[in-house]
Formats: sequence, structure tokens, C-alpha cells
Amino acid sequence: MADKRFMYIYHGNGMSLPEGEEAGREAMARWQGWMDGIREHISDEGAPAGKSHTVSRDGVTDDGGADPVYGYTIVTAPDIDAAIEMAKGCPMVADGGRVEVCEAIEM
Repeated sequence: MADKRFMYIYHGNGMSLPEGEEAGREAMARWQGWMDGIREHISDEGAPAGKSHTVSRDGVTDDGGADPVYGYTIVTAPDIDAAIEMAKGCPMVADGGRVEVCEAIEM
């Protein structure tokens, strides 16, 4: 059976970006190391998210809500359990954030 596609939606839980050039380089190296480790499963590296706006029937807010999206990646895996196992190594998790994992349903 072919692998399925899964979305990793990164949530920072209010985290701020690393301060200073050296801290930024270290953070990027950790992310790159993790992504290199799952490279064969990445179908779309995704992108970091900019400032988000939330649209609801009550209007529009521009604060991203309580737990804004920080970015996304699309991976392939045989099942949700394998996708979750790969996500556990994400630096976002180690830093106190979360990775939401869900199957990308083919339409």
C-alpha cells in the first residue's frame, strides 16, 4: 500500500523567535538536522507563517489567536502512527510548542 500524506501544522504556544544571530543559527541548525533526518518522507518542506488574521462570523482579528500557526510541512508515512513518531523529534516540540498531525485527504 502506498504511503499517505500528512500535514504537520506547527504551533508555537506563544513562543518568540530566538534573539540574536547566534541563537537564530542554532535554531535553524536544529530544524535542518531534524528535517534531514526525515528528508525521505518530506513531500513539501512548507513554509513558516507570517502574521495571521482570523476570519469568523464575528469579524476579523489580527492577533493569530491564543496559539497561532507558525508554519507547515507535508510528509509521507504509511500511517498516522508513523507520522506522529517522526513529529516527536521536531524542535518545536522540544521548545515547548506543538505539532498538529493530520492526514491530507486526497480529493
